[in-house]
Amino acid sequence: MRTKVIAGNWKMNKDLAETSSLINDLKAKIGTGLGGVEVVICPPFTSLALASELLKGSPIKLGAQNMYYEDEGAFTGEISPKMLKSAGCTYVILGHSERRQIFGETNELINTKAKKALAAGLLPIICVGETLDEREKNITDQVITAQIKNVLKEIPAADLEKIIIAYEPVWAIGTGRNATPQQAEDVHRHIRKLIGQLYNWTVAEKLVIQYGGSVKPDNAAELLKQPDIDGALVGGACLKADSFHLIIDAANVV
Repeated sequence: MRTKVIAGNWKMNKDLAETSSLINDLKAKIGTGLGGVEVVICPPFTSLALASELLKGSPIKLGAQNMYYEDEGAFTGEISPKMLKSAGCTYVILGHSERRQIFGETNELINTKAKKALAAGLLPIICVGETLDEREKNITDQVITAQIKNVLKEIPAADLEKIIIAYEPVWAIGTGRNATPQQAEDVHRHIRKLIGQLYNWTVAEKLVIQYGGSVKPDNAAELLKQPDIDGALVGGACLKADSFHLIIDAANVV
C-alpha cells in the first residue's frame, strides 16, 4: 500500500509574516497527526529557514521549489542542495512546468538536478506533463514517455524509492481546469507501466505518483480514489490552511 503524499507548492507567494500565519494555521488544524498521509509544504526560498523552525515538532515536511546542481560557486541567484539541506528541507520539486516553460529547463537539466538532489540526500518530486496542444494531438503518452525516460536517465532502481513523480498536465495548472479522474488515472497507469518496463514491476508498484493541476477540495477525493494516483501536488489551494487541510482530509478518507 503506497503512502499518499500531499505537497503544497506555494510558488512565488507569502512573505515572512504570511508564512508564519499560514503555517501556524495549518498546524492548528492538523495537530500532531496526519493519519496515513505524508504532507509537504514548499514555500519560497526566503521562507525556508523560518518554515523549518515553525515546523519543529510537527509531522509536516519541508520542501523547496527548485535547486541548482552545484554545491557552491559563482552561480548568481541560484540555491544549492547543500543550502536546502541546511535550511531543513527534506524534499525538492524539480522540473515544474513553469520552470520548463518560463525558464527553459530541459529534461536533461532536470535529470542532472535529480541526480544531485539524490546525492545530497534530498527527495525529488519530479514533474512531467503535456501541453494542451500535445493532448489535442493525442500524443500525451509519447510526450510523457520521453520525459520519464530522460529525467530518470541513469538513475538506478534503488533510487526510485526516493523519488516521487508528479503528473501535471500543463493545460490544467493555474487555469481552473483539471483532468477528469479517468484522464489522470490513464496517464498515471501509463507512467507506472513504463516504470515497470524501464526497471521492474516491484519498483513500479512502490513508486508514488502524484497528480497536480488545479487540485481543490471539491475534486480531491475523486482524483485520490483512483488506484494509481498516490497524492497531489497542490498549487493555489495550498495557500489557505482551510482548503489545504480539506485536501489532506480527502487523502486520509480514500
